[in-house]
Amino acid sequence: MSGVVAAKVSMVGPAPAPQAVRIQIKYDGRPLEAQSFSGVAQVTVGRDASCNLPLGDLTVSRRHALLSFEQDGVRVEDISTNGTFVGDSGYLQKAARRVRYGERIRVGNTELHVHLGAAVSCAATPTPPPQPIAAVVCADEIDALRREIHRELLAHLDMTAIDKGSADDPTLRPRVLAALRRIVEGMSERIPAGLSQATLVGQMADEALGLGPLEALLADPAVSEIMVLDSHHIYVERSGKIGLTDCRFTDDERVRAAIERIVTPLGRRIDESSPLVDARLANGSRVNVVIRPIALRGSCITIRKFSSKPFALADLCERGALSDAMGRFLVNSVKAKKNIVIAGGTGSGKTTLLNVLSGAIPEQERIVTIEDAAELQLAQPHVVSLEARPENMEGKGEISIRALVKNALRMRPDRIVVGECRGGEALDMLQAMNTGHDGSLTTTHANSPAEALSRLETLALMAGVGLPQRAIREQISKSVHLLVQQSRLSDGSRKVTAIVEIVGLDERDQFLLRPIFQYVRRGTSLDGKADGEFLATGYLPSYLPELIVKGLFGADEAFL
Repeated sequence: MSGVVAAKVSMVGPAPAPQAVRIQIKYDGRPLEAQSFSGVAQVTVGRDASCNLPLGDLTVSRRHALLSFEQDGVRVEDISTNGTFVGDSGYLQKAARRVRYGERIRVGNTELHVHLGAAVSCAATPTPPPQPIAAVVCADEIDALRREIHRELLAHLDMTAIDKGSADDPTLRPRVLAALRRIVEGMSERIPAGLSQATLVGQMADEALGLGPLEALLADPAVSEIMVLDSHHIYVERSGKIGLTDCRFTDDERVRAAIERIVTPLGRRIDESSPLVDARLANGSRVNVVIRPIALRGSCITIRKFSSKPFALADLCERGALSDAMGRFLVNSVKAKKNIVIAGGTGSGKTTLLNVLSGAIPEQERIVTIEDAAELQLAQPHVVSLEARPENMEGKGEISIRALVKNALRMRPDRIVVGECRGGEALDMLQAMNTGHDGSLTTTHANSPAEALSRLETLALMAGVGLPQRAIREQISKSVHLLVQQSRLSDGSRKVTAIVEIVGLDERDQFLLRPIFQYVRRGTSLDGKADGEFLATGYLPSYLPELIVKGLFGADEAFL
């Protein structure tokens, strides 16, 4: 750890701060360089780099504890899920206690001793210490050791409740960590060089109590998707690019244990008779799980992470997903109650754009959202959120998207937002758009506007009502006003590549499309980025006069 810390510190505290404090640190029994703070009242301790006192201990929570420096001692407040030890026997869980200066404070495998003392002034923010990383050792040797540690842990503790996914007891993690420390310490001679005991304890605790190596990936804001191919191969997507990580489970049994912790609290079952499950984590992340015998290589997990802070239109424009003019046009079209279908491939950003455009719906309107797995985050006050339900263990109780769309029509909605049309509900959605529910939005899988219309036609035919093709095409041309094509380019960037208005059918019953905006790609830059620009085609939307009348577009405003 680097020497002195000043700055970036909250000035919150019940009493004036001492002139200076010095924190002695021991990590995994080894003393580290002390940290000094001058003229501050409180510091945050944790694994995250944003903490005032960042620690490289994997057994420490990202934000673990608050230390408030007062004249008569240190007030320790635990804000972690792991708990904080103070003194020789005190344990804090979401609580606070005052300790004397010099008394021991333990977070994870790290001991802290706060002393009154001089500090050297320094304006720089400290560089976080490097996290203990195992050297390159034999993977099979580590896996064998981890399996033995897990067996020992089972012998030390009753892990039945944990394996069933009910690890809610706040005292459970401290007990597991304590047991793992004893077990790992007893095997210290067998631990390969370069692999620290603290790292091994942290990894084993995550596997015993949580989702194993997925815990760190879920906490990484740069990761948008996690793909477990098998126990030893975990891929992630960062900035639109997929890459292999060095994370791994001990074996397929530990992957299955993580899967059970995901699906059991949801009342879902996964076994050989039902080897496929779609689920959702507590934070909203969407999960798909496949196990043997369907997944030949081993248990497979795919997690589409849920953004805790929804994107705004300005964020998409800043990231180059669309131009300001395109954003204004789409928002004004939503306000003017135009029906919009967002098309794109898997992972192209359809749901993100749908969420942004849904946010433009006026607050006084009643909105009904319908999703297979709830992802939309609308801030309007009058929102009814419906989520489809799969069949239960007896094969009953399924509530489909189509059933929810039909029910939504009886709920007096001003707008209906369907997360994705993938079946016969497309016909019900089209009928809703054409019978007084203007301004509805949905998404579908397609690689171009023409393909999107063809897919909508196919999905409507899946409703099985026996309508002729021309009748369905007429329904689409009269119901859908705009098609927005969302694409993920070769450099991983996501862009709105076309905004197209549907103006009717020609004499051969083919859709008449009028492109309003498009992304024209010129090539690829030296750094591998897509080189192109957003252009207005010169065609004006047929409902432009309506936008002007409603005050959404100035009569003398340039359409660029």
